[in-house]
Amino acid sequence: MPLKQFTIDFQELAEDAFLRNDEKYHVFLNSSDWNLFNIKNKELVFLKDILVDDYNNFKYIDGEEYKGIPTGQTYLDEDGGIKEHQLITKEDHPDRLKYKISNDNILISSLRLAKSPALYFENENLSNYVFSNGFYIYKVKEGWNIKFVLYVLRTKRLRNILDKHIYRGIGISAYKDNDLKKIKIPLISKCKQDQIVAEIEPIEKNIKELKNKIAPVQKIINKVFSREFKFDLEKFEEFKKRKFFEVDFRDFNDYKMRCNFKSNNHLVKYLLKSLHGKSKSLKDFLKDGIISGDIPKYIEDGEYRVVKTINVNKNGFIEKFVDDKFVDKTNKKLEYRDILVTTHGEGRGKFGIYAYQDTATTDANCAMIKFDVNKINPLYLNYFFNSFFGKELFYYLESETKSVRYMKNEDMENMPIVFEKMKQQKIVDEIKIELDKQEEMNRKTETERNKIDKIIEESIIT
Repeated sequence: MPLKQFTIDFQELAEDAFLRNDEKYHVFLNSSDWNLFNIKNKELVFLKDILVDDYNNFKYIDGEEYKGIPTGQTYLDEDGGIKEHQLITKEDHPDRLKYKISNDNILISSLRLAKSPALYFENENLSNYVFSNGFYIYKVKEGWNIKFVLYVLRTKRLRNILDKHIYRGIGISAYKDNDLKKIKIPLISKCKQDQIVAEIEPIEKNIKELKNKIAPVQKIINKVFSREFKFDLEKFEEFKKRKFFEVDFRDFNDYKMRCNFKSNNHLVKYLLKSLHGKSKSLKDFLKDGIISGDIPKYIEDGEYRVVKTINVNKNGFIEKFVDDKFVDKTNKKLEYRDILVTTHGEGRGKFGIYAYQDTATTDANCAMIKFDVNKINPLYLNYFFNSFFGKELFYYLESETKSVRYMKNEDMENMPIVFEKMKQQKIVDEIKIELDKQEEMNRKTETERNKIDKIIEESIIT
């Protein structure tokens, strides 16, 4: 019998689902056969038969201002609303911010642990928005209510699949478009879809009203600090809008003699002047110094878990074990009430306090601030870092190369900390009272979101 030969493209081989060696993927595949709601007695349809790719590249036009939306958690809220944007210029806009979208599109973040994996901007003016290539962009096929599909994509069931089963990678974890589209849901009549959406609309209205009552945490912290230290926050915000300043050549002995706006601007000088006599350096409060994290060596049954400041919650606290990977034992131990700061990469300048007794460590993008609790209240220090004082001073002190910005530990040690010992607890108490009120609003909002999830579950299963 003659020897038979064949050829195969390694790229095709790599796409074979059964060559994936991660257990989490095959648990979902084998236990459910990609059936999202585990329903056996209804006709099923693949998401690939509902979602149609709709990618349209952005073209820069001189004189226009464009608002870039990366996939990072700081730009979108839990309901897919836009919180912040990144200004795009002709000279420096990155290739990853490349897509224009319409009000007929559904976007899904390709990243694991997205606040809201599915986005839909029904009434938003999108003419100047540009979205990252980290989003999958679709239109919905005829016969499907776009908002019904949106709610299905936001269910806890689907988020669980994205965050725990089909993602790939250890560092930046994401999932592939073709894996998402293999998921199957029950085929439901358009009439029933419309009824479900109508039932959810009043709940969406309640969520919107509750969110309008929630003040940003940053605003609450800023208000308390500016009042207690008699700082003119309105004047400061006005300075932030100014683009040109007069500079005295005698002032050219400024920090590091950098020839850029950041290190020689009057905004920071106004800030530092206001701190005169009211501040000490961070190094005055340190006990064990500032310790940089390591590149983690992951093993199944390691000694420490890994946490990252990029995953702090709204109140500046580290979420418990946001990364469930284990690493080898290390002497760089994260301890109760240490403060973490992201010194490199996405979320740079984000601070969070570690409020758990469990053993943990952090990665190479972060540093641990270990301070003397007898000299400064850890909650006060954390709130300071998350105030306008901390944010602006971090930006001022960080170093940069042509392509990378980062904070050196020795520079952070010289960071001015606005400080009056007797005011620490008063400021902490004032902020806590206001944050508790906001937290109650957040709980009510989450209750409303859960109602939507329940309606979708019951409508599909029954």
